[in-house]
Amino acid sequence: MSRRPAVADPEPVLITTTEELVPLCERLRQEPFVTVDTEFMRERTYWPELCVVQLGGSQDTAVVDALAPGLDLSPLGALLADEHVVKVFHACRQDVEIFLLRFGQTPQPLFDTQIAAMVAGFGDQASYDSLARALANAQIDKAHRFSDWSARPLSAAQIAYAAADVTHLRRIYQALQSRLEREGRMEWVAEEMGALTDPAAYRTDPETVWEKLRPRTNNRRFLGTLRAIAAWREREAQRVNIPRQRLLRDESLLEVAATAPTDAGSLARARGVTEGFARGKSGASLLAAIEAVKALPEAELPEAPRERAGPSPSPALVALLKVLLAAKAEEHQVAPRLLASSEEIDRLASDAPADLPALQGWRRKVFGADALALRDGDLALGVEGRRVRLIRPRLEARAEAG
Repeated sequence: MSRRPAVADPEPVLITTTEELVPLCERLRQEPFVTVDTEFMRERTYWPELCVVQLGGSQDTAVVDALAPGLDLSPLGALLADEHVVKVFHACRQDVEIFLLRFGQTPQPLFDTQIAAMVAGFGDQASYDSLARALANAQIDKAHRFSDWSARPLSAAQIAYAAADVTHLRRIYQALQSRLEREGRMEWVAEEMGALTDPAAYRTDPETVWEKLRPRTNNRRFLGTLRAIAAWREREAQRVNIPRQRLLRDESLLEVAATAPTDAGSLARARGVTEGFARGKSGASLLAAIEAVKALPEAELPEAPRERAGPSPSPALVALLKVLLAAKAEEHQVAPRLLASSEEIDRLASDAPADLPALQGWRRKVFGADALALRDGDLALGVEGRRVRLIRPRLEARAEAG
């Protein structure tokens, strides 16, 4: 039997002008799907600096120089918003955040091959490299993975590397889509994509970031100060566009909250705070935030984040639920982490609120319903042929009685 000749990928083209970008995006908007990737820098900034956008279509492979002088990216925004074209990414959260910041909305509809691969049985967080080998018979050259993408001009090697991120992605997407459609799992993937396109998932509320520091105290005045200066750090880092940890590290933030300095001299004595910072504009605004907390009445101060009410779950029951999780993941060839997290397993072993993700949609059918049955004594686990077997005592008892 003769094989069909392989179709060569389009040669990559560097796009540096709006006049080149407009017809490219018009052509791609006629496609059923387009593959997308970005190269950006974030090591020295709060906001990601978009440097390159890669786009792949059946007849086009383009590397868009997002830093090219005078380039208007609005045609790209229109393409990403076109609901008739599926936008295919791999591990897309940072890419989607960049486009949300740039265009004010997330790309829709969206397909993330990393999540799709988890649904299709390729394990937790399948890498682009591994999927390229398994599904596109391609080897990824990693030489330019840590390039400075803000430096210009882009080299021919950088352009080729960037283009590979969207050419192989086309074949990965087609292989995954075919497999998921054959197994009736496209609805599973659609549920996951819905969460990725929610703009709220990418927005940080400065007033709640203090909770991530997990303060170990019930002192409400300290917590109020911590809340205020953590919110100050978030907004200040955004304003001056530097990483929050570079502005003020977590350990310094906690010490400042504990000591509540009243002047630049005492602020400068806190660990990790320089004299220049303390006496500068940022130090002054930080001291003002601390001072404002002192005027707050007790009722307006936060309480420590509450631990989950009720007794701790039985370690033995948690262990059984983890065995069930592994068995279900093995049976359905899906990544265990996609079915339930460790925290969800603990919740299933105790209060199991109805809004738990493991009890919603396809997860409930695959795992959640049986997890509740196991917890409530309506399901047992056994071993048969070196595989875990699910035993339903009441159903089997009825069958024997009948």
